[in-house]
Amino acid sequence: MEVWIWRGIGLLGQGLFFSRFLVQWIASERRKESVIPLYFWYLSLSGGIILFFYAMHIQDPIFILGQSCGVFVYTRNLILIFKKKKIKEMD
Repeated sequence: MEVWIWRGIGLLGQGLFFSRFLVQWIASERRKESVIPLYFWYLSLSGGIILFFYAMHIQDPIFILGQSCGVFVYTRNLILIFKKKKIKEMD
């Protein structure tokens, strides 16, 4: 039973992570240029965190390293986006 729960968690994380590509594609098609919408980073971060915990559970050091680096990058991008928005609001 526990195996199926963890597989479901891994599948959920992968689904969130995959959906970011669809979000980016749709946003780019609508604007007729390549864009990365804010939801892309939220999906990246949430999928990355879930996949990180899944990787910890299955004890795969390569998977753990890859996801931990990704989570750092996604978080940093969100910080930069919100910092820029805050500066614009102050102007």
